[in-house]
Amino acid sequence: MTYNTQDPRPAQITQERDAEKLVQLEDENLQLKQAVHSHATVDQAIGVVLAVGELAPDDAWEILREVSQRTNVKLRHVAEVIVEWARTGELAAEIKGELERELRLARLRRQSAERTG
Repeated sequence: MTYNTQDPRPAQITQERDAEKLVQLEDENLQLKQAVHSHATVDQAIGVVLAVGELAPDDAWEILREVSQRTNVKLRHVAEVIVEWARTGELAAEIKGELERELRLARLRRQSAERTG
């Protein structure tokens, strides 16, 4: 079989594959940027809950998770709302109620542990 070096198809195929790979890499890059941003927001919200509730970081994480589950709001959004609350002093009623409930429970657990420990 003879190969025609003037045939543009191999170069065109390579360019198409390169373009597809570029699109895939750009998508992955965007997803990673979003993940880093979400992680940073969750970390900030943990810090807010930690300070407000005088809690350990693991306890603050559990409170965020519980608030998210009980309100049926994505954790990332709960974190965004809590960070905004730290900045503005305003907190959505549904999240505020669950956050207060979880903070009360955490305080009760801590007090109980202090009495028995």
